[in-house]
Amino acid sequence: MNSDQPNSLTTSVVEWFGGTDGTLRLLDQTLLPTAVKTLDCQSVDQVFEAIRALRVRGAPAIGVAAAYGVVLGVREAASGNRGQFDERLKAVTDHLAASRPTAVNLFWALDRQRKVAERMSQASPQEVVAALLDEANTIAAEDRAMCSAIGRLGAELLKDGDGVLTHCNAGALATAGNGTALAVIYAMVASGKRLRVFVDETRPLLQGARLTAWELHQRGVPVTLICDSMAATVMRQGKVQAVIVGADRIAANGDTANKIGTYSVACLAKMHNIPFYVAAPSSTFDLSLSSGEQIPIEERSSEAITRGFGRQTAPDDIDVFNPAFDVTPAALITAIITERGVIRLVTETMIRSSLGAAS
Repeated sequence: MNSDQPNSLTTSVVEWFGGTDGTLRLLDQTLLPTAVKTLDCQSVDQVFEAIRALRVRGAPAIGVAAAYGVVLGVREAASGNRGQFDERLKAVTDHLAASRPTAVNLFWALDRQRKVAERMSQASPQEVVAALLDEANTIAAEDRAMCSAIGRLGAELLKDGDGVLTHCNAGALATAGNGTALAVIYAMVASGKRLRVFVDETRPLLQGARLTAWELHQRGVPVTLICDSMAATVMRQGKVQAVIVGADRIAANGDTANKIGTYSVACLAKMHNIPFYVAAPSSTFDLSLSSGEQIPIEERSSEAITRGFGRQTAPDDIDVFNPAFDVTPAALITAIITERGVIRLVTETMIRSSLGAAS
């Protein structure tokens, strides 16, 4: 079910209404910026489709949506025996895990839900469903708190009057809170600092133009939209003093997967001696991967490039390569801003120390 909302960022991106028989409401981001509508999900298949079709997007928001999707997927099995319920839980989490391959928050949230059920091995299915809903609510609350901490810590890295470049969308539209990269910007504004944000349009799906520019404009933050190919020029002209992006997965050594084009921006920042910051919660780190070479990269359909938004812009039957993400090497990253602190030396040792993870 779709419902219309006012044309502003007053609607939560991911929100649960009711108890275990409730509804997951998602902001349909495929319609932005020209229409603001929400989608009410009451089945796991609807959540799967919403994640797959980018109706909900951004690694943290995907994780939160998936956690609630587990509740939707298993609640009908609560009337059966525990063995049948556990089989259904496995099927649901496996199904949701297949929706997107790159954003690690998806798998992190699903794993948390699996562990809830494992800890309650003697409980009834109804009790497990209630606990799964509690865990999903906790994941959403934690994400809001992490966004706030990232914003506060990151704002200390920027100066009054700075120009900041960002790529894709790592704001309130991508999380349950104020975002990651954009949380830094919002914290700066709240502290009274002046700044101007330059937003790459982010080809081919234009998340920067459709989402980030819209979100910042709604918040009253000075924003300038540029084509992706203009980033070098605004850097050379001295308009940019820092780059801040989000992340979909960070390997143990600090290599970071983010929206396609991020690597190019990092290279340009290095060339122009501009600090390049990644803002991401601890849930975005995948310490099981030693480097970015092991991060799975999602590839999308050729039509997004050849027939973007319904208009043909390339010859018929042309070969197309359309990876949705790229990996920025740790050597190009000045610091990673997490809710636990700023990792200023991006190495595996410092990352594990900051996250409190064993070597």
